[in-house]
Amino acid sequence: MTVPKHEIRALHTDSTVTVYQAYTPEIGLPAARDGRFPEAWKRDRMTWIKPSFLWMMYRSGWATGEGQETVLAVEITREGFEWALEHACLTHYEHGIHEDRASWRRQLKRAPARVQWDPERDLHLQPLPHRSLQLGLAGRAAGCYADDWAVSITDVTDLARTIHAHVRAGEVSVARELLPAERPYPVDGAATAHLRP
Repeated sequence: MTVPKHEIRALHTDSTVTVYQAYTPEIGLPAARDGRFPEAWKRDRMTWIKPSFLWMMYRSGWATGEGQETVLAVEITREGFEWALEHACLTHYEHGIHEDRASWRRQLKRAPARVQWDPERDLHLQPLPHRSLQLGLAGRAAGCYADDWAVSITDVTDLARTIHAHVRAGEVSVARELLPAERPYPVDGAATAHLRP
């Protein structure tokens, strides 16, 4: 089956969607323990969330990157996720979506969320032809994400390491069975048309 080039795929339920982030243990461990981000989590900075587990593995080097040793699965409300998508701006100018570069820059500056599409990754972290959504949250959106949208926070570092160990051992089919069950996320096409190049 052909996968669309730009499609949101995620682990989701009727009310939530799971996204991934990686942090230092000083941030990640208390967040998972308490089910909420600690005060040390900077709510005035842009934070990037990723619905793709394997893209998070690529970004964090299977939880080995400096400052990314703790991988979190953050279950957030679909209402929050969809609000962010509706109010997001692409990180790059796209002819046919934006009136001109100047208007795109103005929109980007005031948008509480940003969308970037990066190549999805396979179990060897090699790029695939289709893209994976990265959603940047700033200002109001970042605060809502941390304090209102988050339903649960789970440390999935051990899962990441287990899957990686199977990949290294050549047990790719076993590794694949352990991956989160990501599937296309149903969004209003009209509401997200401004996010698909």
